[in-house]
Amino acid sequence: MDSRTSAQDVMRCDLCETAVVQMHCDTCFVNLCIACVGKHMISDESKDHKVVKFQARKSTPLYPLCTSHNKQQCILYCKQCEFSVCTECLTSDQHLGHNFSDILKVVDEIKDKIIKEQIELHETIYPTYQDIASDVQNKMSQLEKEYGDLSTAITKHGEDWHREIDKLVKKLKAKVDEMKNTQLQTLQKHLDEINKKMSDIKDEIDSIEMAIDTNDMSKLFSITPMASVINLYRNLPQKLVPILPKFIPRKIQELGKLFGTLSSSSLTSDKHGYSMKTTQKSPEAAPPVKQLLDEPETVTTIDTGYKSYLYNVACLSDEEIWTSGFDSTMKLYNINQGSLLKSITIKSGYKPSDIAVTKSGDLVYTDYLDRTVNIVKNEKIEEVIRLQNWRPEGVCSTSSGDFLVIMDSDDNTQTKVVCYSGSTEKQTIQFDDKNKPLYSSGLYVRYITTSDYITENRNLDICVSDWGARAVVVVNQAGKLRFRYTGHTPAPKNKSFSPVGITTDSQSHILTADYNNDCVHIIDQDGQFLRYIDCGLSEPIGLCTDTNVNLFVAQYGNRQVKKIKYLK
Repeated sequence: MDSRTSAQDVMRCDLCETAVVQMHCDTCFVNLCIACVGKHMISDESKDHKVVKFQARKSTPLYPLCTSHNKQQCILYCKQCEFSVCTECLTSDQHLGHNFSDILKVVDEIKDKIIKEQIELHETIYPTYQDIASDVQNKMSQLEKEYGDLSTAITKHGEDWHREIDKLVKKLKAKVDEMKNTQLQTLQKHLDEINKKMSDIKDEIDSIEMAIDTNDMSKLFSITPMASVINLYRNLPQKLVPILPKFIPRKIQELGKLFGTLSSSSLTSDKHGYSMKTTQKSPEAAPPVKQLLDEPETVTTIDTGYKSYLYNVACLSDEEIWTSGFDSTMKLYNINQGSLLKSITIKSGYKPSDIAVTKSGDLVYTDYLDRTVNIVKNEKIEEVIRLQNWRPEGVCSTSSGDFLVIMDSDDNTQTKVVCYSGSTEKQTIQFDDKNKPLYSSGLYVRYITTSDYITENRNLDICVSDWGARAVVVVNQAGKLRFRYTGHTPAPKNKSFSPVGITTDSQSHILTADYNNDCVHIIDQDGQFLRYIDCGLSEPIGLCTDTNVNLFVAQYGNRQVKKIKYLK
């Protein structure tokens, strides 16, 4: 048994590891026997060793060292400056006229406060959180049951539908058989009549042949006059043309409305308020109509602290925004306080081409260098899409939870928009009705950032800011071109239209940053210009809007985000 680690043995000296512990150095936190005290005292003469009896360990206060006077212990506390000081600090100009307290008294006060807080945490707050956790767990269990019941009800309804559809199919097929038999019977009767006439004609032919071959003239004169017989058969029978019934199916897309729908789900906070309100808004709910302000106004400005350039901004909530710049770090800021809450570094160590936030609040980013689209969940990065022969630029999360990604080919000769459900490609949008490219290729030089940004409008139009073409390109959900917006004159700085960041709002307005003219263009969902927003903007690049229809503008050079109110 190891004498140093056995719980059944007495404690041994940390130096000799054999003698029983009798002393303790409060400075170095070392257990000593009497014989080793002297050895320890001279082991590091730069320290003021406080050796006490083992039973009295931790009784010697360890004063902090003064930052202004080397090796001096701080035995006082300056109330005005709120930090510890040594006796030499008392005579310095920095503390003239200040009030001082014994640092041990201050420490005791802090300990009393901490002990009270510890008691509150241990006896009140922690048990309360336990109760809340138990309540949430019970709700989750109940939720599992109720959602199971909901799924069962849908399954049962589906089985009922299957039975009714089987009956309907059987009934329709029986009617088809009935119609077929009726028409076949009619045609069969008609065929029988034709066959009867064919038999009569054959008999006439045989009679004529017999009369011709005989020498008996009476038989020849007994034959019915041929003109009347031939005229009888020259009147051909009626031609019957069967007309089949047509099956006209209803569109399968209509089945969902007939089968039934689900109401929206939500999580709401109760009056005690221990859970955040996260009610989901129904996408069908029409937003209140809001008019444009006569003069947009800047609400607040946030310094993001990027050392180089700022590119993108995305709203997590009405209080928090994600940003990214010309480095590998994405930053989450509190809007009202302007404080940094969180930082995430992308895997490749390059820079995000674009960022977006999903309906569930997860951060999504594209990595042009790494050819990937990634999602951040619980601060862990998961690769969702990896491209081959293409590189991703702009990205957005749609109202249905899909991703829209705009991308360039490796040789920079093609640009397209692809819709993904998770990692599955659903739709590609690249050419118009005349098989001409909808978007300009990446052959031009990128002066400031990735060339194209993308967003989805409330009417499900897909809006792309095509920097190379100096246009906003808008297609409908099916990928058919609706319009191109190429700017409005006169522009604030009379420079060429240079669209970069793009976003939409609850009014279906399309807003795009004009980098050259230091402004934001607002157009309606049909491409009609409404107004400019400048508000002293400088090199605007990334855009987003929150649920209160405030506009956030990322400014490239000064690395600031401006929050702007532009609707009444």
